[in-house]
Amino acid sequence: MDNRVVSLLRQAKMLVTDVDGVLTDGKISYTSDGQEIKSFHIQDGLGLKLLDRAGFEIAIITGRTSPMVERRAAELGIKHLVQGREDKCEALLALANSLGYSLEQCIYVGDDLPDLAAVRASGVGCSVADAHPAVQESADIVSQRAGGEGAMREICELILQARGQLDDILDEYLGQ
Repeated sequence: MDNRVVSLLRQAKMLVTDVDGVLTDGKISYTSDGQEIKSFHIQDGLGLKLLDRAGFEIAIITGRTSPMVERRAAELGIKHLVQGREDKCEALLALANSLGYSLEQCIYVGDDLPDLAAVRASGVGCSVADAHPAVQESADIVSQRAGGEGAMREICELILQARGQLDDILDEYLGQ
């Protein structure tokens, strides 16, 4: 990670993420009665909670509307959930403005073309390993893990490491 990205990570105040393809593997499954099913990786959830504990504002912007996403956001204590927005860069700008942040203070994590402008506009743009090539090329950070497979946890730990907070968090879990 280059010094410019580390510096921006240290200044960042908010992490904003897409859902499908980032917090999930991007697959949408339906039960026989038409109910939608999504699977979330538990390690991603802890990563987001650790960022929250470190003082980050956490937000979700997703193009779809889903009660499962609403439930997962509530479980993780994520206060800012924007659903049904394909114009993710505009949604990111509106959210940042409403909270008093510049786009430079935002980290955005995406995986596909609707995320591309937000990845480019944010201070630090991130993508998952299996993101669209254009999103990966535009990202400052590309995870080694795929979406829904712990990629968000990996990104959260990179942020905490760049900010010098990861060792303290690990020590807490070791009881030190």
